[in-house]
Amino acid sequence: MPNSGFDIAFRPVTPDDYPVLRDWLKRPHMREWWGDPEEELGFIVDMVEGRDTTRPFIILLAGDAIGYIQYWHIGHHQNETWVKDNPWLMEFPADAVGVDLSIGDPDRLSKGIGTAALRAFTGMLREQGFETIIIDPDPDNGRAVRAYEKAGYAPVPHLKGRTEGVLLMQHSLNANETHP
Repeated sequence: MPNSGFDIAFRPVTPDDYPVLRDWLKRPHMREWWGDPEEELGFIVDMVEGRDTTRPFIILLAGDAIGYIQYWHIGHHQNETWVKDNPWLMEFPADAVGVDLSIGDPDRLSKGIGTAALRAFTGMLREQGFETIIIDPDPDNGRAVRAYEKAGYAPVPHLKGRTEGVLLMQHSLNANETHP
């Protein structure tokens, strides 16, 4: 993948990260798209402690923690409980993964960092052998949708408009990741 000009890296979340994650989750720009901060942090704790198969990471920019990113396994959610409210889960292969991310500091939004982080993370997932990678922003989150498009994700045509509150986007293996 092309060099974005950003020194982006990832490291797994550890318990030492919980205070900064709690702080980020309480910020208005994250509260708009994420749930209750304590509940969301509880989900991340479950991931770190192995009770959830989702893999959480801290986004590093030049070595500084600036955001959160995770990937989750579609197949682990293709069950009656999840599919009842999210029937679109059955539209993807069980070995697909979904990605979620947020930049923690609002002063770093709209600077290309999220796009660069998603490109790098997608590259890492491709290197691990994942072929189907999706992301599911709220369609009203225009900043996120634009960033994801720049990272090579596009709406899944046959699902567009069929999933209330979710715009399902899939990364293309042939994505031109040098477009602005």
